[in-house]
Amino acid sequence: MQPIQLENAVASILEKEKRFEPGAYFLVREALDFTVERLSKESKGEKRHVTGSELLQGFRDYALQEYGPMAATLLADWGITSCRDIGEIVFLFIENGVFGKQDSDTLEDFSEIFTFEEAFTRPFMAA
Repeated sequence: MQPIQLENAVASILEKEKRFEPGAYFLVREALDFTVERLSKESKGEKRHVTGSELLQGFRDYALQEYGPMAATLLADWGITSCRDIGEIVFLFIENGVFGKQDSDTLEDFSEIFTFEEAFTRPFMAA
């Protein structure tokens, strides 16, 4: 999706949905691109559907790579405090035609595969 189209889609979502800050939407999109690229490398260039669990793992890795110890604070400021919040954003994107969906995809795919404390705080705590 082109940046202007994504910006328009996010603006449209924000007119109706106030739970998440604009940065949250762009971060989820960037995390999807990161995850697709990583999975493509692992499967020698084959593009395929990304599952909720795979996206959550990619989101975690991308946020830690980009924001390090500040990831937990940034995510909380943007309204993302759980795996389900990421799923909510994904499904808002689906409803607005930004992301595609398979019939088997559900919000429950974004169940808590990790807590935000274990993903974004514990890696930076002193041993």
